[in-house]
Amino acid sequence: MTIAIKRVYDPVGEDGIRILVDRLWPRGLKKENLHGQWAKELGPSTELRKWFGHDPEKWQEFKQKYFAELDAQVEAVQQIRAQAREGLVTLLFASHESNYNQAVALREYLEKESH
Repeated sequence: MTIAIKRVYDPVGEDGIRILVDRLWPRGLKKENLHGQWAKELGPSTELRKWFGHDPEKWQEFKQKYFAELDAQVEAVQQIRAQAREGLVTLLFASHESNYNQAVALREYLEKESH
């Protein structure tokens, strides 16, 4: 399973299947410039996103709560896992925070649950 992470504003490269995992559409990005899929149901809930605010001290608790939300998105999660087994999948995010965001957490969730 190969899952990369990239900021949605970065140039398109050898990204395989590109999947935006933000619940909100990224500011200033035209839909035709996504060059991929938008899986907004895989973004954290509005409440969770606002609570977290990319605060590193809340990271572990954020992941627990986010993973619980992902547990309810069985079909979407299974689809990404299937795509990642076939080839490269790049999870896209809009935040300036590259270490503490939902794409990082989602990759961990996908890789951990797949074994």
